[in-house]
Amino acid sequence: MSNSALGHIRVLDLSRVLAGPYCTMILGDLGAEIIKVEAPGGSDDTRKWGPPFQQDVSAYYLCANRNKKSITINLKSPEGIEQIKELVRESDVIIHNFKTGTMEKFGLTYETLASINPQLVYCSITGFGETGPYKHLPGYDFIIQAMSGLMSITGNEQSGPQKMGVAITDILTGLYACIGIQGALLERTQSGKGQKLDISLYDTAVSSLVNIGSNYLMSGEIPTRLGNHHANIVPYQTFQTMDGEMVIAVGNDHQFQALCAILQADHLAQDERFSTNPKRVKYRELLVPKLQEKFLLKPTSYWQEKCESYQIPCGPIQNLQEVEHDPQLRARNMFINYEHPVAGAIRMIGSPLKLSRTPVSIRHHPPEIGEHQDEVLNMNQHKE
Repeated sequence: MSNSALGHIRVLDLSRVLAGPYCTMILGDLGAEIIKVEAPGGSDDTRKWGPPFQQDVSAYYLCANRNKKSITINLKSPEGIEQIKELVRESDVIIHNFKTGTMEKFGLTYETLASINPQLVYCSITGFGETGPYKHLPGYDFIIQAMSGLMSITGNEQSGPQKMGVAITDILTGLYACIGIQGALLERTQSGKGQKLDISLYDTAVSSLVNIGSNYLMSGEIPTRLGNHHANIVPYQTFQTMDGEMVIAVGNDHQFQALCAILQADHLAQDERFSTNPKRVKYRELLVPKLQEKFLLKPTSYWQEKCESYQIPCGPIQNLQEVEHDPQLRARNMFINYEHPVAGAIRMIGSPLKLSRTPVSIRHHPPEIGEHQDEVLNMNQHKE
C-alpha cells in the first residue's frame, strides 16, 4: 500500500497557468498520480513566461507543476476526445479551467463523463462560475482582484488601489478546488458516486474579504485603504526602526501595556484615550506617531528581542534572500533542491503540508511537454 495520503487517486489535469496547476500540484505532493494534458506542442502558457529561464525552462512553470506526468492530446479531434474518455474510465478526478462552455463544445460535459465513470469527481475552475450574467467572461487574477474589492482595500490613500504581489486569487482558488475535490472524494466513499464542482475565481476572491467584508455588511461603511494598518486593531502595523522596518501585532490591552513598557512610554498606557483597543482604533492618528518616534531609536534586532521577551508578536520585514536563509524555514525543509533533465539543478519552494504518517514527497520533476506520452497512454490501453 502506498505510503502517501492520496496514492490511490488518479487525476486527469486539463488545466493550465496557475489556479488549476497549483491545485493539482498539491494533490500530487500528497501522492496522487497527476496526468497533465496539453495540446500538441504544449498549451500551458507559463512554459514561456519569463525571465528567468534556466536552459529555456521557465521558473514560473516550475513553481506549480512538480509531481506530474505530461501527455499531449488534441481536444479538437475526435481521436483526442476518445482518448480523454478512455483516460476518464481509469481516473478519479478530472479538472479543467477552460472558459464556460468550452468543455461542452468538446463533448466532455460532466454528464457525459459521469456516464462513463459514475465515480468521477469533475472540477471546473472558471473566472466567474458556470452560472450568472458574467459566466462567459474570461477570468484573470488581476481583473478579479480589481472587481472583487481586494484592490480597493489594498494600498494606502496616496498609492491608490494596489494588487497583491502574487496572483493571490489564483492561489486561493487552487486551494478551494483542492479542498472541494478532497471533500467530494471523501463523500464518495459513502455514496459511491462522484459529483461536479463549480469553482470560480470571483467567488473565491470575495470570500477572502473575511473581516473587511463582514465589517462592511454590518456597518454599511465602505472600507478605505489603510496600507499596513489593521482595520480593527491598533497598533497592528509596520514601524520603521533605526535600520529597517518591522511589524508589531498587538492583539490585546495587556500586550499594549507591555509594549509601552518596552518603549519606555508608560504614559501612553496610562492615557485614557489608549486604554482599550476600540479607543486606540478611534485615536489611531494620535497614538501611532508617538509609537513611531520610539521605534526609530533602536535597530530592528533590539526591538525584536525585547518584544519576544515580553511575548508581543512581531517580525522583521524580510526580502526573499533573507527568507531563503531563514533558519526556521530551513529547519522546515521549505526550500528543496531537485535535478531537472533539461534545466539541471533547480531550487523549488517546498510543501507546507507536514503529515506524520503519510508525508508529502517530491517524486517527479515538473515534466517536459509529452514526456510521459507512451507510459500513460500505453498503460491505459493495457488496463482496458
